[in-house]
Amino acid sequence: MKPVLALAFALATAACSESSPPPKPQPKAEAPKAASAPVAEAAKPAPEAPKPDPNKELAARVKQMLEAPEANLPGGAIDVSAAEGKVTLWGAVPSERERARAAQLAGKVEGVKSVDNQLKVVKGS
Repeated sequence: MKPVLALAFALATAACSESSPPPKPQPKAEAPKAASAPVAEAAKPAPEAPKPDPNKELAARVKQMLEAPEANLPGGAIDVSAAEGKVTLWGAVPSERERARAAQLAGKVEGVKSVDNQLKVVKGS
């Protein structure tokens, strides 16, 4: 029995004296790859905002002039289009006087080179 106890004691002592197993190797963290797409996108300039249409701006300025209270013209009755400085007036006015006044005021707006007065005189408009 002594040999069995001695063997058990030897095994127990050997088991306690063993060092812990080495830690499992951790996968190495990969170095970040150089992302070519984001770098290339960062190098691109930001897209420009669309440039305003000069014809639309000119038409809007003429329309604003014609609808101003001091113009003494029927509000909203005159439509305006513009192309490279040529302004066209469309719509109906109640008298020849107002038709001529609209063309005169449109011609005073900066950037207007000519006025094509297509306004129609309609009594009661």
